[in-house]
Amino acid sequence: MRESIIEVSRQFFEEVLLPILRRDFPEETAQTAFGVFGYGSEVMGMDDQFSSDHHWGIRVNAVMPDALYYSRGYLIAQSILPHLPDHYRGYDVRAGFSGGTGLSITGLESYLKTTIGIDHAPQSYAEWLSAPEEDIIHVINGEVWLDELGRFSHIRKVLQGYYPEPVRLRRIAHWCRYFSGMGSYALKRALLRGNEYYATIAFSRAVRWAVQLCFMLEKRYYPYDKWTYAFFQRLPRLYEPMAPLVDEAVRLSTPWERKLELLNRMADVIDHFLVADRIIQPHPRFAEHPSSGYRLLEHAYAEILHQLPAELRAIVPVWEQVHWEANHSQYVASLDMAAWDGLLNLHPVAEEQESGRG
Repeated sequence: MRESIIEVSRQFFEEVLLPILRRDFPEETAQTAFGVFGYGSEVMGMDDQFSSDHHWGIRVNAVMPDALYYSRGYLIAQSILPHLPDHYRGYDVRAGFSGGTGLSITGLESYLKTTIGIDHAPQSYAEWLSAPEEDIIHVINGEVWLDELGRFSHIRKVLQGYYPEPVRLRRIAHWCRYFSGMGSYALKRALLRGNEYYATIAFSRAVRWAVQLCFMLEKRYYPYDKWTYAFFQRLPRLYEPMAPLVDEAVRLSTPWERKLELLNRMADVIDHFLVADRIIQPHPRFAEHPSSGYRLLEHAYAEILHQLPAELRAIVPVWEQVHWEANHSQYVASLDMAAWDGLLNLHPVAEEQESGRG
């Protein structure tokens, strides 16, 4: 069984890093939260032989107040270098995730802004709705081993408690709108017009929204797309009835008309749980329309909107990693092209290989 890099990193922190930090930077250490959290397959427990080819290795994430980070963060990172081993338990400390130190330090407020868009735990419905689920996960995932100040741990605890119910319902409502209006209805129209380009887009988005709705009904945050299915399999209620529909739908061999039928059956499953959970009222079975298809979940969309506080109705939930992308662009712009190409594993083809192609 593959050794957990998180566990190795914890031991590296406790045996190597922490004694240095307590000795040389006791005040700063007392204001800093340490652990493994944030971005990367390993933090989700999803790392494998493919994900370990870049940005992978011993890592200790640390968040401290922004003011402390900007005044002392660089000094701390540089000061520990002479005291670190080149290797720890067979892992190259210099070639790992954290730029050759094993320790990745950032400012707490800045880190929160690049993930959930604000520098504190959400306090209003609008702040909650501006926090994408896949980025909330990058705050609450992984482990925190030491946080004497307790601020970061408090924010994690608030977020781990999931969305306030009116916010969850607002998100469910809009995903019902997305799935039905921009998904199954759009696919129906695309097929009627023979537009396979639009059909492909509408279908793919609809399947994604259907699975994400399952997470919302289970009151669990959905992760970034490449990890979604693995966590979908862990849902206690929705996975079993939805998985056969999803699995058949995404097969390339499944014909378009069957894909549309499977989306409609996904809508039935989701609608069943919306009624069972008393999110919407029981209703008669609706017929499928020859040109509009089966816009069942838009019925739920409207009914949920009618229940919500007025100030929530006009707020469109944020989805996708919009806050993180702003940070990522700044990070990439700070690197020279050779460093960036190296991270991408883009290496020039040797001249003899290139000439052999001719």
